[in-house]
Amino acid sequence: MGDLLYLYGLIPTSEATHPLPSVKGFDGEHEIFMLPNEDVTAIVCHLDHAAYSEETISDKINNDMEWLQEKAFHHHETVQQLAKQYTIVPLKFCTLYKNEESLRETVNKNKTKLKETFELLDGNEEWNLKIYCDDEQIKQQVSESNPVIKAKREEISVLPRGRQFFEKKKMDELINQELEDEKNRFCEDIHEKLKSVSLYGSIKKTWGKDVTGRKEKMAWNSVFLLPSPNVETFLNNVEQYEGDFEEAGWKFEVSGPWPPYHFSSFS
Repeated sequence: MGDLLYLYGLIPTSEATHPLPSVKGFDGEHEIFMLPNEDVTAIVCHLDHAAYSEETISDKINNDMEWLQEKAFHHHETVQQLAKQYTIVPLKFCTLYKNEESLRETVNKNKTKLKETFELLDGNEEWNLKIYCDDEQIKQQVSESNPVIKAKREEISVLPRGRQFFEKKKMDELINQELEDEKNRFCEDIHEKLKSVSLYGSIKKTWGKDVTGRKEKMAWNSVFLLPSPNVETFLNNVEQYEGDFEEAGWKFEVSGPWPPYHFSSFS
């Protein structure tokens, strides 16, 4: 039975004149290599079919955390290196093809889409911004200065004592709702301002503290596709926000450039 092909990414063939970095493939034995197909070149490595069958990989992913971490790190580092040298459509972890013919067939079916994606990505960079906040600090600010909370307190103050008791018990719930609304308003405003120097901005799912390992709660997670000349302005703007809002309980974490996973796709 022949070898499988592990696909790292797709690049324009016009850029395939630059040599690949010296990197061992997914199995640590085979070298990565280029597989040209007209205007699109795949960057792949061979994998033994028996050792890396769909069943074997599924079992490893579900039951062998050490293997998963090692291979996921290899994939990430390899794609990251490639992204520094080429305009790349990065592929997800463990994208496999049974042979060259099946890969070429899929590339041919997506030629128009790939051409458009290469044009979109050329000269642009993907950056990530995460916004964290101290919930207790911001909750106190909301409790003291939010106009909805102020109005509710005034409304309660003129009620009979019996009703005040029950209405005050609802205040915590109202403050928590206003806290979430305030966090969303703040983060959306920052996101829209940063979009003004970006080609695209996309909002991602936030992560829990068990993933981030931070004491602050993640309030926002977003990615931007930036023209390379705008990166410095983007970073300066984030630095300005850090200076303006840190004392109020907000923290910013920017990272990049990353392989453009969020602004490219391939079937």
